[in-house]
Amino acid sequence: MTTENITTNREFALSEQELAQFHARGFLGPFKVYEPEEMERIWRKERIRLMDREKAVYQDGAAESGNTNISNYDRHLDSRVLADHVTEPGIVDRVSSVLGPDVLCWRSEFFPKYAGDEGTDWHQADTFANASGKPQILWPEGIEDFGGTITVWTAFTEADEETGCLQFIPGTHQTMYYDETKRMHYDPDTINRSVKDGVRRGFFGYDYRQLQKDPDWKPDEDQAVSLVMRPGEAIMFWSTLMHASRPHLGNTDNMRLGFAGRYVPTSVRVYPDTEILEEYGGSVSLDRYGSVLVSGRDRYGHNPLATETTRGHPFRHRP
Repeated sequence: MTTENITTNREFALSEQELAQFHARGFLGPFKVYEPEEMERIWRKERIRLMDREKAVYQDGAAESGNTNISNYDRHLDSRVLADHVTEPGIVDRVSSVLGPDVLCWRSEFFPKYAGDEGTDWHQADTFANASGKPQILWPEGIEDFGGTITVWTAFTEADEETGCLQFIPGTHQTMYYDETKRMHYDPDTINRSVKDGVRRGFFGYDYRQLQKDPDWKPDEDQAVSLVMRPGEAIMFWSTLMHASRPHLGNTDNMRLGFAGRYVPTSVRVYPDTEILEEYGGSVSLDRYGSVLVSGRDRYGHNPLATETTRGHPFRHRP
């Protein structure tokens, strides 16, 4: 996988060494975005406000999907705190060092993990058709060796080996081991009930192994690294990098919460020819959805853009 490396004089732009490391391993970090005390203060206040879904862009279908992950999408479109987060210079400068100056945030997601919750299956995502069956991002033709998205996963709480931290297999972003044109069978009854190679893992009611190109292949977990993170730290990685998370083995008062922003160049088409997003046992209309231009200019006009949150706050932008 190759990209055009574009460094800038921005404060948080990646150095040549960091870029080389990112391209070789597929991830970079953890790096600090907020001090732990600042992150804890921000989240203590905002988590209460986010319980009000009145102005969330996804309504009935997301609510009906219950504890599935579709209900956690894109709260940056109605939260000023999360809108500022996905446009945070400490994130955007690093992402644009790789993707170029013109960048969209096309999705955000919460990833809560409560005591007793299973770990997340090893998986890769190129077009994000894995659960819905439809490509959700399409790169321009002629960039065959490039795809996926850059994800920046920020720890809003402690994320360690006991509470379910992320795991990566370095260097696996160069080869796709899964075929996203296949379909997975959604079965919510399997959640927290599957043991795979001695570890309790699942994928929000799916079995990601159903997408394997080779049904006998297994990820080389001997090469896996666990990323312990403090509140306010983030890690940046290709969505095509083999990644997973550990089960939450901690106590009932110790929820692990991550928040992921997903970024692509403005040349990428987001949700092409799609009006309804269906996955994880729920569906939502994209009528009120818009990508956020976080850096540079949109020279293509492929995608609807959100210029402010549904509460009327404009997004920050890096020209």
